[in-house]
Amino acid sequence: MRKTPTSTAAAAAARGAGAAQAQFAKPEDAIKYRQGAFTVMAAHFGRIGAVAKGAVPFDAAAVQSNAAIVEQMARLPWAGFGPGTDQGRENRAKPEIWTNNAKFQEVAKRLEAETQKLSAAAKSGDLAQVKTAFGGVAQTCKACHDDFRRD
Repeated sequence: MRKTPTSTAAAAAARGAGAAQAQFAKPEDAIKYRQGAFTVMAAHFGRIGAVAKGAVPFDAAAVQSNAAIVEQMARLPWAGFGPGTDQGRENRAKPEIWTNNAKFQEVAKRLEAETQKLSAAAKSGDLAQVKTAFGGVAQTCKACHDDFRRD
């Protein structure tokens, strides 16, 4: 079979999806993974926040780029919350992640959905839409932090 750009891209996407579902050798590896994903997501979300608050001028291309990264990163940390990852490295995860995992999974899916809305708003080039979508993501982040993260 001849490799086409489309088949090569599909294969790369499949490998990326497998990486997100990877098993970790040690709980501390999973914790580092999820912390890294959240750190990158927060950095790019913060850049959009600065625009939404008017602290930085609106640059549609920059917001779109940051929103795409936020959307992608919102899919990653969940693989790092497997059994036994409540210990092994300093972290702020509350036990409710594991004792009320159904609710945690619901919030995770909501974050993914809200970041998709943010990405779509960024693609529109409309600052008002970006601000609205930014608020939706921020509320979802806060809800998760309130229920599942120690300060």
